[in-house]
Amino acid sequence: MAKNLKYLKLLASRFSNINEVTTEIMKLSAILNLPKGTEHFVSDIHGEDESFGHVLRNASGVVKDYIDELFGNTLMADEKRNLATLAYYPVAKLEHIRKKNEITDEWYKIQLFRLLKICKRAASKYTRSAVRHALPPEAANILDELIFEDSHSKREYYLEIIDQIIQLKRADDFIIDIANVIQRLSIDHLHVLGDIYDRGNGAAKVMDILQNYHSVDVQWGNHDISWMGAASGSDALICNVIRVSAKYAILETIEEDYGINLVPLATFAMEYYANDPCTHFLPDKTEGKSEKELDLIAKMHKAITIIQFKAEAKLIARHPEYEMNDRIQLDKIDYARQTIKIGKKTYPLKDSHFPTINPSDPLKMTPEEQEVLEKIRFSFMHSARLGQHVRFLFNRGSMYKVYNSNLLFHGGIPLNENGSLKSVSLFKESLSGKALLDKFESVARRGFFGTEGSKEKRNGLDTMWYLWCGADSPLYGKYTMTTFERYFTDSVEIIEEKSCSYYQKRDSREVCAMILEEFGLDPENSRIINGHTPVKTTKGESPIKADSRLIVIDGGFAKAYQGITGIAGYTLIFNSQGLLLASHTPFVSAANAVENEVDILSSTFYVERSPARKKVADTDVGDNLREQISDLMLLLDAYRVGEIKER
Repeated sequence: MAKNLKYLKLLASRFSNINEVTTEIMKLSAILNLPKGTEHFVSDIHGEDESFGHVLRNASGVVKDYIDELFGNTLMADEKRNLATLAYYPVAKLEHIRKKNEITDEWYKIQLFRLLKICKRAASKYTRSAVRHALPPEAANILDELIFEDSHSKREYYLEIIDQIIQLKRADDFIIDIANVIQRLSIDHLHVLGDIYDRGNGAAKVMDILQNYHSVDVQWGNHDISWMGAASGSDALICNVIRVSAKYAILETIEEDYGINLVPLATFAMEYYANDPCTHFLPDKTEGKSEKELDLIAKMHKAITIIQFKAEAKLIARHPEYEMNDRIQLDKIDYARQTIKIGKKTYPLKDSHFPTINPSDPLKMTPEEQEVLEKIRFSFMHSARLGQHVRFLFNRGSMYKVYNSNLLFHGGIPLNENGSLKSVSLFKESLSGKALLDKFESVARRGFFGTEGSKEKRNGLDTMWYLWCGADSPLYGKYTMTTFERYFTDSVEIIEEKSCSYYQKRDSREVCAMILEEFGLDPENSRIINGHTPVKTTKGESPIKADSRLIVIDGGFAKAYQGITGIAGYTLIFNSQGLLLASHTPFVSAANAVENEVDILSSTFYVERSPARKKVADTDVGDNLREQISDLMLLLDAYRVGEIKER
């Protein structure tokens, strides 16, 4: 007590007497016995905001399960679909039904009672105060009464509340509020295992959702770190972000969502590539684009790609420890013969028009390229919305996370070929495993928060680029990124990007146990959860590996991957009864879900079922609560022996 007296006096400012302390101890002790909150794990969203939003709305099928559980024998299938859609999209569904003139007072009453029943089911894991905290302030008192109503003793009272809600024209508001509370309570905490950006055009909308989400953490993916580095001022990553956006025809994310001016690049591309069809730079997605738009995107795509190769060459030269000199290729081209030497072989170029390259100094940017890059860099670094989103990723994100006996990271851990932890040289330190990831994260943060122009800032920016594409990057996980080869050659033998040792060894229970121990976890009761590599279910690949010690949940949120995955994403649910894996069918659109009541079909099964229902006491939150109770017991003793006076 004497040793902690200074701290206890601070704690006493919050709990000023014995009654307040004992009340808090009783409350926290009771919470320990509540069922464990439901965690959701998602990965590799890749800008698919509508699919991601729907999975959150239906909680990976949990809300639909509630409806089946509560109304399975009393409602027809079409009534349950209607109710589910109302719970997912209350605003849009109300408008849709209103246009069909199907809303009556009786309809309102039925839907309010049904939604309240679902809400009570979702609230059953929480304390009354926690539920109240989730309620919208303007309707909290009424909703609190309705959710926790005693139907036997106060039946008439609650019926009158419902009638008054309808008569006073507040039914729409209450339906929307109740639906939002259902969604809020169905997911206690959300884990996002990286790759929010690229491929789909809704990444900014996904970030808006996450920024406003009640409880979330993010493990950075290589596509996220690319945008984080671009927003921090990395020339190579600014080019990379634009190049990838052009490849997937999603430049609207940059221009419209983030307000970044790409006119300087478009003007430059139209001048220098005017007579170049840029055939090999046409975007992968062409729907909804005119020939004129596609032509401009292709020219911008090629222009920024060449600038990127020059910017990367400069960065690689600054860091010989990266051992990436083989990625400097513009100086390996024979411009007269239109060939390139890669390794010991020479290959013909399928595109040899390089109007901005001086063969005698091929790595040097032209003054015009430099000017374009400077203007775009200014736009990236001064985009308010992008700055907010990236700051959120730094504040709520990390390279990895240990949470409730799970080890979460996007990609992999650098390993030697024999499966042991690989030592990587990073700023004159040789690091491996947890220490390596900690160092990568620390240096990357300096790239965003460091002083402009400082060596620490520059090293941070360069490290973020390495995390995007380096051989020993925990976020990338391949020995080389063959960007140049894919654009400029047709040789299959040199475009393959071979995965690093982690992806060859992660099926081994022993290797996974070694990694879990490295992060301080018990390998018998813990597991690794990854994203990053699409699970090829069409080829029989399972997301569950190493005797359930590792689970991969990149199942193809991105439409670009659904051809090889065969599904539209995996999500993982960790609730009081165990660990469930959910696989999802492709999602068409929110409009289709509202109008045709088409839900994502989700199949779930238990990866691991708990022998006894897990309580809050069995979680990290439980550990924290026990610490708080211990501190409060000390404060209680201090009050009782007179070391601290009550107020």
